[in-house]
Amino acid sequence: MGLKNKDLLGMKQLSAEEIMEILETAKTMKMVLTSGNKKTSHLQGKSVVTLFYENSTRTRLSFELASKYMGSASANISASGSSVSKGESLLDTVRTIDMMATDIVVMRHPQSGAPHFIAPYLNASVVNAGDGMNEHPTQALLDLFTMYERFDSFEGKNIAICGDLYHSRVVRSNTIGLTKLGAKVSVYGPRTMVPVGIEKMGARVASSVADAVKDADAVMGLRVQLERQHKSLFPSVAEYSSFYSITSDILALAKPEAFLMHPGPCNHGVELPTAVYNCDQSVINEQVTNGVAVRMAVLYMLMARRNSL
Repeated sequence: MGLKNKDLLGMKQLSAEEIMEILETAKTMKMVLTSGNKKTSHLQGKSVVTLFYENSTRTRLSFELASKYMGSASANISASGSSVSKGESLLDTVRTIDMMATDIVVMRHPQSGAPHFIAPYLNASVVNAGDGMNEHPTQALLDLFTMYERFDSFEGKNIAICGDLYHSRVVRSNTIGLTKLGAKVSVYGPRTMVPVGIEKMGARVASSVADAVKDADAVMGLRVQLERQHKSLFPSVAEYSSFYSITSDILALAKPEAFLMHPGPCNHGVELPTAVYNCDQSVINEQVTNGVAVRMAVLYMLMARRNSL
């Protein structure tokens, strides 16, 4: 039991078998979450530190709760409240954390590749909680888990992902994970927001939102990440909403049993109308619960590997 590598840096490093093992472990963790007593001793005597250089609600809080639910000593550090504001380098910061007998460091950083850079220097396991526009593996895993609760198998399933593809680490991690499990991924967004070479990851670039969503088993909207845009990549928010939003009419093109996902936070009225966000097909709030279960599973399996050495 446990992952092959010391760290969880991206979906690229995980085999299909490891992904499925995480999803199966998350089933057990979700049972713990939904029980009357959420406290377990899986990480008793261990320590988890979250180090976030970017703002976050869902990812950061779910990691903190996951570690506490399993009995670990946990601490969180933000860049603004650390010695980074005094000029300390990333490597010095993480080495300091490592020397405090930390077992797992969960890090989000605006620079792609930052977790890969620090991991070889640490005895602690490193979990990538999002690095720039590269990957967000635990978000992809919680998305896969949400699908897995509804699919007998990923083989041959059609998944549509629409929105700001260029800035999204979520679409990259999801495409890698889904294709490893045998699903087919169709993506769509403004031409200025489609990353070059996304087809090499296994995705099909659709010709329209309708083309992407037609006959899909699951539909995912992506947030327009205005904070990462140094120049506007589309004329206006109103135009984006008119041409690229997943409306109720668009969602109706998917299979009757299809469900709607979104990694959050959502720009209501932009990538999704509020009525669609809250519709009966939406599992967006359930994704939040599943995020805690999956992160419990990841922390548990990383610690299981460390304990077996």
